[in-house]
Amino acid sequence: MAVKIYTDGACSGNPGPGGWGAVLQYNGTEKELSGGESLTTNNRMELMAVIESLNVLKRPCEINLYTDSKYVMDGITKYMANWQNNGWRTADKKEVKNKDLWEKLVEALERHQVKWHWVKGHAGHPENERADALARAGIPKP
Repeated sequence: MAVKIYTDGACSGNPGPGGWGAVLQYNGTEKELSGGESLTTNNRMELMAVIESLNVLKRPCEINLYTDSKYVMDGITKYMANWQNNGWRTADKKEVKNKDLWEKLVEALERHQVKWHWVKGHAGHPENERADALARAGIPKP
């Protein structure tokens, strides 16, 4: 049986204060995670939700990971291999944005078998809506 993880990020201003949230489900058990930073971007929070979710798992797992972030989904499934082969440079030779978090994600992924799934955000998907609420709740208040 695979772990299901639903992740989301949120930002109040971009850049600005941001939060991330995740819902983890396994064999009838659920765990909610959230956190935030006072100055960040939405993309960084989307990445943090995935990284923190993977890192909280104590042993290697099979995972179905659901995200509404095309940035995360495309980065991991379409661009990551080329970025790494090009020394963390994009096709037009610019440094990959958020390289520090992409590297942390690569490290977190080494322990697990992850199947990636994109879900449309703000479309009534119950776990995605919960992850979004957790992300918004994780935004630090001034």
